[in-house]
Amino acid sequence: MRVISGKNKGVSLKAVPGDSTRPTTDKVKESIFNMIGPYFEGGTVLDLYGGAGGLGIEALSRGVEKAVFVDRDFKAIQSIRANIAACGLKSRTEVYKNDARRALQALVKREKQFTFIFLDPPYAKQQIPEELSFISNNDLLEENGKIIAEHDVRVSLDDTYETLVKVREEKYGDTVISIYMHGKGEKEDE
Repeated sequence: MRVISGKNKGVSLKAVPGDSTRPTTDKVKESIFNMIGPYFEGGTVLDLYGGAGGLGIEALSRGVEKAVFVDRDFKAIQSIRANIAACGLKSRTEVYKNDARRALQALVKREKQFTFIFLDPPYAKQQIPEELSFISNNDLLEENGKIIAEHDVRVSLDDTYETLVKVREEKYGDTVISIYMHGKGEKEDE
């Protein structure tokens, strides 16, 4: 696992010990950033199921200004912090050990909004439809922001959740990437 592009290109990232996380492959990560970027001039990212922090760190490396990482697993939090330090990104990050639902509620109380929100939960425990509705109902996504949901191919997500509309979906083996924006956005060419 490594940073693919940007200021931290080539930096190796430590995986979370054990099998509690399923890291996004470099191929899928590269595809995600080709769909949403590939580079950015500022903005904020929420990596809600941080794992080792690969998606959020990649976004920072490509120009996003700040990132919030959340994971409920202590080993994942340790990996995120180590990877942030290896990339010299500590001043641009916040890291929280919390479950996704509580973290989202805390971010609402802080009146946070994000340019990008990564939802990459463990496949067996995903609640992406509920999380998309919560994000929409609580205005956690900036007006032109994007939610990037990574899920198992056997999981079918609706085209809309509250004000969110699926603008793109791509399959990579057993993995599907679904991208959502506010309803004003036009569906992208597939």
